[in-house]
Amino acid sequence: MEYREDEEVRGASGRRARGELESDVLAALWAVGGPQTARDVRDRLPGDLAYTTVLTILSRLHDKGMLVRRREGRGYAYEPIRDEASHTARRMHSLLQGGSDREAVLARFVSELSEQDEHVLQQLLTGHGAPDESERDRRKR
Repeated sequence: MEYREDEEVRGASGRRARGELESDVLAALWAVGGPQTARDVRDRLPGDLAYTTVLTILSRLHDKGMLVRRREGRGYAYEPIRDEASHTARRMHSLLQGGSDREAVLARFVSELSEQDEHVLQQLLTGHGAPDESERDRRKR
């Protein structure tokens, strides 16, 4: 039997992995770069999701403080609070905080970087290519 990565993600039941739909919704919003209604988001997602399912995910992401929404007609238009890079960096930081051995986690992370990513990280650590202070301050928010 051939191994398929999507089978692992979806599991034997065919259901999405925990958080996968939220990630898909965020990715759809980041791809557009502006406010989107639930219908707009649904149209950008693969598969045949119900409108109410997408609306529920958007509401949950809003309740978690990950999206802002504004009235548009009888519904809302949603937009991520953070850009994708800031969101991912925050998740990485959270995972690092949860580990019991930060040094081991960082060492393993660095050892598994591609040569290109290692070069980028080295540049950032030495200050070459690093964001200026105002950019760093904005990202901390």
